[in-house]
Order: sequence, then C-alpha cells, then structure tokens
Amino acid sequence: MERDPVDLLQPLWRALVVFRLITFGFACFGVWTRWDAIVHPYGAVLQLVVMGVWTVVSSIGYSRRWGRRNTRLAFADLIITVGCMYATLLAQPLIHIRGGASVLTSIWVAGPVLALAISRGRDGGLLGAVTVSMALLSLRGVDQLGKVLGNVQLLLVAGLVVGYAASTLRRAGERLREAIAAESATAERLRLSRSIHDGVLQVLAQVQRRGHAIGGEAVELAELAAEQEVALRTLMSSRPAAVGGGRIDLCAQLLPLATTKIDVVVPAVPVLLPPTAADELVAAVKEALSNVHKHAGAEARTWVVVEDLDDAVLVSIRDDGIGTTPALLERARTDGHLGVSQSIRGRITDLGGTATVRTAPGEGTEWELKVNRP
Repeated sequence: MERDPVDLLQPLWRALVVFRLITFGFACFGVWTRWDAIVHPYGAVLQLVVMGVWTVVSSIGYSRRWGRRNTRLAFADLIITVGCMYATLLAQPLIHIRGGASVLTSIWVAGPVLALAISRGRDGGLLGAVTVSMALLSLRGVDQLGKVLGNVQLLLVAGLVVGYAASTLRRAGERLREAIAAESATAERLRLSRSIHDGVLQVLAQVQRRGHAIGGEAVELAELAAEQEVALRTLMSSRPAAVGGGRIDLCAQLLPLATTKIDVVVPAVPVLLPPTAADELVAAVKEALSNVHKHAGAEARTWVVVEDLDDAVLVSIRDDGIGTTPALLERARTDGHLGVSQSIRGRITDLGGTATVRTAPGEGTEWELKVNRP
C-alpha cells in the first residue's frame, strides 16, 4: 500500500474497508437466518455475489492512494450500492418488502455514505445519505415511513459526523505539510549557511581587509565585497514567509532590505499579519528608505527595527543623516511631493494605524509605523 506520511485520512479509509467487510458479513448472516422466508432464495444468492465482488473491488480501491484520491470511486460505490438495494427485488417481491420483509443489503448500504463523507466532507456525506435514504423509502413505501425514519437519521448523522471529521483532518494535514516543508527548507538553509560561512564569507571578508589595506582602486573592490557579504548574510538569516491562518511573516519580507548601510532587526519568531497589511507596511518602509537615500546624505546609515506588541506591530525606521524640520516636510506636501503624505502616512492610515515622524537638522529622522492586528 502506498503511504503518504501526512495523509491523516488514512485511518478513516482503513476503518471504511473494515466496515465494508464486516457489514457484508452481516448481510450474508441475515440472508442465512431468513432463508426460509425468502421467496426466491437464488435471487438472494445472486445479490450477495454482486455485493461480495463489489466489496472486494471497493475495498482494494479505498486501501490504495488512487482510490482515496479519486472521488469517482465513491460515486460509483453509491450507484452500485443503490443498485444492490433494488436487487432485493430478485429475492423478495415489492409487496413483501413494503409489508415488512427486510432489504437484504442491511447496513452495508452505509458504505458509500461514509466514503463520500471522507472524500468530499460534510456535503458529500449528506449527498450519500439522502440518495440511499430515497432509495430505501422508494422500496419501503410511505406506509413504512416510521420504520425507515430511524435508518435515515442514522445515515444523516453518520454522513455529517464523518464528513466534519474528514474536513478537519484534511485541514490539519495541509498545515502539517506546510510545517514539514518549512522545517525542510530551514534545515537546508542551515546546511548551506554553514557551507557559505566556512568558505565564501571568509573569502569576502579577506578581500575587504586587503582592499582597504592596498587602497586606490582596490577600495572599490573592497566595497563590492562588503555588499556581497551583507547580501549573503541576509540570505542566510532569511526565513520562509510563515503562514498561519491566512497570514504571512512580516519579518521574512523585511529582512531582504538589509544592505551595508541598512540594518534590519527582527524578532526571532514570525510576526504574522494579513497579506494586505504586510504588503502595505513593507511598501511604506521601502518609501521611507528611499527618502533616506535621496535626502539623508551619502554616508547615512539606517536601522529598521520590528517590534511585536501582541495587539499591534511597530516598525521603526531611523537614520543618522542630516535630518530636516516638520515645516519642510509640510512644504514638500503642499508642493506636490506625496512620498511622505501618501506613500507612508496614507498607507498606514488606510490600515487603521499611525505613522509618526521625529526629525531635526543634524539629528537624522525616525519613523514609527504602528499597525493594529485585526
């Protein structure tokens, strides 16, 4: 049997196979105990043969991955099971069935209800239960409605409960796959990081030292080596965008912004936000960094710090550049420069957050972008 290490539905499929085999045995026992009361015994034998063959076929299918992944097998099971129910007419006249004689398929008919519930969730279970119930009602007739109602209730409850359980397990399996993939990616990143640290980073560090020592054109080579070292260190420290309840990791999106003049400091654990909020916050940070590059001076350094405040997320962008004054920022807005008013403040305001700036000539500029968690 092919195995999927994160297929949490496997126990349900195995239970279904066992259920099918046991209930077929019950059907055979029921025919044996009612043999003298059956009008056409050999019709009952033919019905049991068909049921037995299909029990084997469907059990093999549900035991293998292709059968569990193929909803058409469950629908075929439903159609053939309903056909087997009507095959009771080969053994008992319709008038006898409506007079109280048993439908020889017995509880075996619940098999496709459970199969559809596992395969398609609650809706599949309900579809199977309603279909089998309508077939049973057509055989029994309205005069036997009270007797049929109990079986209908059991079929509906089984379809709902198993369908809900299957849907819950399927969602859990998807989260488990994501966690395994993230863990594998992290392990591979750590392996590569060790290799890079032992080789490439040491070479780049040596190029930086030798370049500055030699001077002249070698200084430019040293600066390029420094940029590549920062890029590699950023790649080594990056992490996959953690997904949790439809949210993404803000830190994973901000870490790639680090350069030789930009330090990005983030918590050790993911800071989860809805994708729209995370994207807008990152765009505002990029606009703030763009302003630093344009106005703070060629030698200005910038620090981006992320803080998780439980009910909110605070991102600080601080530089040690030449700074400015609030009056000059306001004049820039009135002159039509919308980088601060729209690209930064506008984005954060649309998210229901706040954007605060502190600046003064010679003291650099600091932005605090605060976004509340929904």
